[in-house]
Amino acid sequence: DEIPTVVGIFSAFGLVFSVSLFAWICCQRKSSKSNKTPPYKFVHVLKGVDIYPENLNSKKKFGADDKSEAKNKAAMPKNSLHLDLEKRDLNGNFPKTTPKIQSSPDLENLSPKHFAEKKKDSVSPDSLKSITSLSSEDKQDKLGTLFFSLEYNFEKKAFVVNIKEARGLPAMDEQSMTSDPYIKMTILPEKKHKVKTRVLRKTLDPAFDETFTFYGIPYSQIQDLTLHFMILSFDRFSRDDVIGEVLIPLAGIELSEGRLLMDREIIKRNVRKSSGRGELLISLCYQSTTNTLTVVVLKARHLPKSDVSGLSDPYVKVNLYHAKKRISKKKTHVKKCTPNAVFNELFVFDIPCEGLDDISIEFLVLDSDRGSRNEVIGRLTLGSSAEGTGGEHWKEICEYPRRQIAKWHMLCDG
Repeated sequence: DEIPTVVGIFSAFGLVFSVSLFAWICCQRKSSKSNKTPPYKFVHVLKGVDIYPENLNSKKKFGADDKSEAKNKAAMPKNSLHLDLEKRDLNGNFPKTTPKIQSSPDLENLSPKHFAEKKKDSVSPDSLKSITSLSSEDKQDKLGTLFFSLEYNFEKKAFVVNIKEARGLPAMDEQSMTSDPYIKMTILPEKKHKVKTRVLRKTLDPAFDETFTFYGIPYSQIQDLTLHFMILSFDRFSRDDVIGEVLIPLAGIELSEGRLLMDREIIKRNVRKSSGRGELLISLCYQSTTNTLTVVVLKARHLPKSDVSGLSDPYVKVNLYHAKKRISKKKTHVKKCTPNAVFNELFVFDIPCEGLDDISIEFLVLDSDRGSRNEVIGRLTLGSSAEGTGGEHWKEICEYPRRQIAKWHMLCDG
């Protein structure tokens, strides 16, 4: 009788010990997970609210009722993220009001005059002179002004860029005499950080007030960076219109004293000449027995720079057309940061008709951009109606089937 009793007592103690150990392990995991730094590279904040990932609470509700909002306004921390979704219009934009930067009370109720006065120490006299004294000819070619602020958070080791607004943009839509502007921003020269604002509909004075926080950028490297702002107008039915660009070298800009308010005139984009779009080496072979067309994209050389960084990330898109209707498409892999790319990629297309009379093939050389729509560097069309080397190359493969024929071709405007 004593042995079963002893075994039961030891079993009970073992069970209690196992449950306690399991509970202690769960508590340790929970505490370590709450203290873990989230692996965010940057945080995009609307309406100028400065937040960081560790302050976000997944249980927060967005677009709460008005009653609950009134009760929680006093209890909500200053750095919490709150978007009043009920005040947005049908396009998802906030109504046009006087913008306020909530993160810094001293910047509230700023007029454009006060904005210019506060940045006198950070902007050169030449830029101020160009803003205040504009001739009538300059005003006709004026593309507007971009207002933004720069800041470095030493505690978080983060670089903060606030795109405040743009004023005096030209109308890109001739019918409505307005634009749908948005801004793409890239940190050069590495192009690792690419962000863009939301699109604001039908306005020439868009108030974005969007903050981008970039982590992992040491303060010692800020002087080596350059900010590239591209101002565009959204077009639903075709390629977005480029309004202009702003280039800000950060060399000589001191961010140790706090937020720096700046503005710059928007200038015309540096358009590439069509004669300098580079060349593409293509090899073609028509198999009359199998009625197939073999296309080999071999090389590209002398490609122009896609932006001010000096290098592009090219790839080639191949479209096959039958009677002006696209019936097949292929694309190569992306080659990083090179004006002279080597692809060596083969594609085989089935021809739906006998012969190549109604067939044409289009090559688009594009620059890969993760943050936005890929830009066309150059275009090449081969077919019976093509001019120049494109028509000659097509004529040769028709006259000499089953022979692989390669030629260099100049790229034209995209």
